Amino acid sequence: MSRLSKVFLTLVLLAGFGAALFFALRGQQATVAEQALGPTTDLVGVIALDVEPFFKDERVRKILADNRLPVSVTRVGSREMAAKVVPGQMPDFIFPSGVVAANQVSDAARKAGIAVAQSSPFHTPMVIASWAPVANILVANGMAKPLGERIYGVDMAQLTATMLAKKRWKDLKESKAYDVGRSVLVSTTDVRRSNSAAMYLALTSYAVHGDVVTDRATAVPLATRLAELFKRQGYQENYVNGNFDDYVAIGIGKTPMAFIYENQLVHYALEKKGIGADMVLLYPQPTIVNKVVFIAASARAKALADLLARNAELQRIAVSYGFRVADTSVFMQAVKPTGLAVEERITQVIDPPSFDLMAEMIEVVTKEMAQ
Repeated sequence: MSRLSKVFLTLVLLAGFGAALFFALRGQQATVAEQALGPTTDLVGVIALDVEPFFKDERVRKILADNRLPVSVTRVGSREMAAKVVPGQMPDFIFPSGVVAANQVSDAARKAGIAVAQSSPFHTPMVIASWAPVANILVANGMAKPLGERIYGVDMAQLTATMLAKKRWKDLKESKAYDVGRSVLVSTTDVRRSNSAAMYLALTSYAVHGDVVTDRATAVPLATRLAELFKRQGYQENYVNGNFDDYVAIGIGKTPMAFIYENQLVHYALEKKGIGADMVLLYPQPTIVNKVVFIAASARAKALADLLARNAELQRIAVSYGFRVADTSVFMQAVKPTGLAVEERITQVIDPPSFDLMAEMIEVVTKEMAQ
């Protein structure tokens, strides 16, 4: 073999060795990176109905997978989630609707010796979906005031007093546009099963008491009195979408006022690219902001909580389902083209009673409804 051939062969061997070394080191780096990021097994979560569509969204699933945080979720009623707090069996995360259920879960975790962390990447205020003719009657009778075009603030103390007085729509001033014999009532879901109805109970209890209920001596007689606001509605849906579906599908005849999460009507408007001509939002004053609270029970779940709060695309997707996020401008820019008027900043806000008092008030209403 000539000297030139030997030199060429040597160069070829060196190149091959270099390539092998490069790919070996690259593989080692990938392994180290994978170890640092953790395994790619699904994070197991228990979630509320509110966020189920979000987690089923293929865009969300891809982002979570790309960040090595794929999830496997099961929908459970928010009030049933505390029962999932079992040492050695607790899911990686629990995502209930509302601070009452979230605090119940965290309290159960504390008693079980399980360290958890709470965060709230999304939220939505409790509102009343209604119709322009109804809103005008409320304004004429001092129970509401315009906050802008097609948006109203409702005096919950005045409205609750009117409902407890068993007034009918035809009894009110300037009721010609809705001159019906049915009682003035806000439609809700079943308080025995639904978080949104529980928030209505919390809100009306504040309206009557003038403050957040903090003791049993106040809670029990107050809940007994407020039970009629649920009893007189007749049949109530068990799940949050049922009440909203009646509002959209049947309209003012069945549902002149529906107590809902704001995100329900916002999502509807975004999906339909508009709303019905007479659809309006009434903002209770004060109201309750319903936080969807992420409770992390593992290191990877905490990483997921951080991703939900910080990833701009995930935040935009949450807005597409009607939720508000930390950046209010993202929410307002998304809603504006639909024609739905929303209040930009919710300033009159209260907290619900503690979860133990809420549980007792719900139990009182449940017993009253059974009579």
